[in-house]
Amino acid sequence: MKIADLTPLAAGGAAPTRGLPLADADVLAGLLAQLNAVIVGKAEQVRDSVVCLVAGGHLLIEDVPGVGKTTLAHALAKSFGLGFSRVQFTSDLMPSDLCGVAVFERAKDAFVFHQGPIFSQVLLADEINRASPKAQSALLEAMEERQVSVEGETRALPDPFFVIATQNPFDQLGTYALPESQLDRFLMRISLGYPDAASERQLLAGQDRRDLVRDLQGALNVQRLKQLQASANAVHVADPLLDYVQALLAASRSGQWFVQGLSPRAGLALLRATKAHALIAGRNYAVPEDVQAVVVQTVSHRLVPVGQAGRSAPEQVRAMVAAVPLP
Repeated sequence: MKIADLTPLAAGGAAPTRGLPLADADVLAGLLAQLNAVIVGKAEQVRDSVVCLVAGGHLLIEDVPGVGKTTLAHALAKSFGLGFSRVQFTSDLMPSDLCGVAVFERAKDAFVFHQGPIFSQVLLADEINRASPKAQSALLEAMEERQVSVEGETRALPDPFFVIATQNPFDQLGTYALPESQLDRFLMRISLGYPDAASERQLLAGQDRRDLVRDLQGALNVQRLKQLQASANAVHVADPLLDYVQALLAASRSGQWFVQGLSPRAGLALLRATKAHALIAGRNYAVPEDVQAVVVQTVSHRLVPVGQAGRSAPEQVRAMVAAVPLP
C-alpha cells in the first residue's frame, strides 16, 4: 500500500491541504516541548498523553510509585490550560466524595446540591485503584456520558471533561483491580518506567519538578483545544486504512491471541488516536504508521492474552500487529 493511496486525492476528493494541520502541529510541538522540559527522557509517553487528550479521551498512567505519574498528570492539566481537581483515591472514598451531595440549608429551607470535584474540566484521579469498586463505579457514567446522576437528577459535566488517572501495579499493597468496564473507558494506558541514566542525572541535578509544574503556563485554552480536536476529527482515513483497522479487530477476535476480542468501541478509540497522531505529525491524512504508533497503548488494557501465553498484553498486541499484513 502506498502513501498516495491514503490521501483524499486518491479517494476521489480534493488534494490534501497541509496548511491547517501544520499550523496545528506547530502549536502541538510547542506543547510537547513544554511538557518534555518537565518530564525528561519520556518523549514517547508525553506524545501519547497529548494524543489521548487531543483525541478527546481519558488517560490511565500505570507504574510503580515515584516515577512521575502524578507530575505528568499535573503538567498535562496546566499545559492544556484547563481547570482541574485532584482527588486522592483511598479505600474509604465514597461516590458522594466525587460527585457531590445535597445538603439541607436552613436559610433556604431546602436541600442544596454541592458539586463534588468531578465537576471540573480535568479530574486527576490519583492512585485510582486504591479506591473500592463502589467508588470507581461512580466514574463510569461520567467518563462515557460526560454527566452524573445524583440525587435523582442528571447533571452535565464541563466541556471538555477529561479523567487523567494514575494507578499502581496490582501487586502493590492496598490496590484493587479496575473493572473491565472502566478500563474500556480509558482511551489509552501508558507506563513511564524508570529514566535512563542521563535523564536521571538531569532530574537529580536540576530544579524540583514540583516547582517546574507550578510555574507552567497554559500553552492552550479551551477554544484552541476544541479547534485542535476538530482538526483531528477531520483527518482523512482512506478505505485501505479502514481495512487495516478492521483486520486488527478481526485478529483480536480470532481466539488465537486473546480471550475476548476488541469491541467496536475499542475500534473507534483506535481510530480517534490514529487521527490525533497524524495531526501531531502535521498531516491531514492517516497512514498505517499512525495506527502502529498508538495501537499498543490504545488496546492492550482491554485485552487478556490466551492462557497468558507467557507474554504481557502489550507484548501480545505487538505480536498480533506483526502478524497482520498491511492490506
